[in-house]
Amino acid sequence: MSGNLELQPEAQDDATPRTLGPGSLVSLGLGGVVGAGVFVSIGIAAHDKAGPAIIVSFLIAAIACIAVALCYCECASRIPIAGSTYAYGRAALGEIGGWLSGWNLVTCYFLAGAAVAQGWSGYFQSFLGALGYGWPARFGGAPIDLDQVHGGIVASGAMLNLPAVLILTIVSIIAYRGIKMSMGVNNLLLGLKLTTLLVVVAVGLAHFRLANWLPFAPYGWGGIGPGDKSGDTNAHGSAGVLAGAAMVFFAFGGFEMLSAYSHECKRPQTDVPRGVIATIGAITSIYIAVAIALTGMIPSSKISISAPISDAFRTINMDWAQLLVAFGAVVGMSSVLLVLVMSLPRVLFGISQGGLLPGWFGRTHTRFNTPYRSIQCVGVIACIASALLPLRILMDFVMTCTLAGYISVCVFVLILRRRQSTVQPEFHIMGGPIVPVAGVLICLMMIVAVPLMNLAALGLWLLIGRTVYAAIRRVKGQLHQPSQAANRA
Repeated sequence: MSGNLELQPEAQDDATPRTLGPGSLVSLGLGGVVGAGVFVSIGIAAHDKAGPAIIVSFLIAAIACIAVALCYCECASRIPIAGSTYAYGRAALGEIGGWLSGWNLVTCYFLAGAAVAQGWSGYFQSFLGALGYGWPARFGGAPIDLDQVHGGIVASGAMLNLPAVLILTIVSIIAYRGIKMSMGVNNLLLGLKLTTLLVVVAVGLAHFRLANWLPFAPYGWGGIGPGDKSGDTNAHGSAGVLAGAAMVFFAFGGFEMLSAYSHECKRPQTDVPRGVIATIGAITSIYIAVAIALTGMIPSSKISISAPISDAFRTINMDWAQLLVAFGAVVGMSSVLLVLVMSLPRVLFGISQGGLLPGWFGRTHTRFNTPYRSIQCVGVIACIASALLPLRILMDFVMTCTLAGYISVCVFVLILRRRQSTVQPEFHIMGGPIVPVAGVLICLMMIVAVPLMNLAALGLWLLIGRTVYAAIRRVKGQLHQPSQAANRA
């Protein structure tokens, strides 16, 4: 196909109401992003990579995310329809470009949902433990795992991760019931999550000691790559402020989901850019505030990797905080899951509108006005993945797919500008190609940390996607042949 999708946004005619504005998008963004990043990865980055200078790492990562986010904003302004990177790729490179972009995005969302559900399961079991209750180990994890010592897949002793399946089922039902109910639940969970983090920051600042910030950057300021021969390394590989930025970069992942709601925004050309930029700013402020409180409360060398915030409170003899943080993490990841389950069906909806998925993916519920068939599909597949696949496999591939998606969107901006040379979008990145090119370079720098095996797996997966596309085109061609023959007769 010719890829003229950007010139015909009205082609996607459906019953979905336009009810969202910038404020709603910011709420969705905070609900879908602030979760495992602030409760888990901040500890690894501060302990292993940057020390108290993790604050600077967050600023660097925020700048990187803003470059990518601006590219999403311009794409959303030029192509204000459902489908996110599928729609942008189709407009820029034609049907095959859109399909491969959508294939990568759908994979990323499915596995991210399964991974977050497993993280939710871990904190849920920790929360039960803090209350004095236990959860059966046989139903608390995936049946297989990766052997970190000898390599390969080993049996874990569990049968399935039942809590992950239960939470995905619950959020799927909420998403099925419509955008208004979903937004209400998301706002409630977001309020509880932000309240928990506010308490964390307040208590942490009350116990702040400047001596814990000395030295401020114990591992130096570099660190991107497999190792630093100058000595700024530790037992966990490359270390330094830039290495910390590469790690916490993924704590911002999820802001791109907002572009999937273009078709439900009142003014998509302006609402989506405002919502995305405001979300990045709010997330950066939250992360930096928590980092200041955490690193000022205890020395970075004593910060726990697995449970940094709750263990920090325990270090200063505030054991009650374990329950609070576990509750906050459960609530936080619940909102992340809800936004994921809300977002992916809208991508499938956009692909079905383009004719590359069966039409029932694009059907909206007569009462709730939601793409209910897509929501059902997402719920079932994500439940299976979360129940059976180990978290390490899920997270590694999610990071690889995410970086590939970010790079592609930065490239799409440059292509769309050439293809739409006479179009003046309501949102346009200033400075010519500087920001999109910077986005590509930053993501390429981050991808250095991705294992070669993951890149090979991504290449193989895209090749499978290309084969699936060829099969879809062949079937569509066969279906059209009888009707063409009848018309000639």
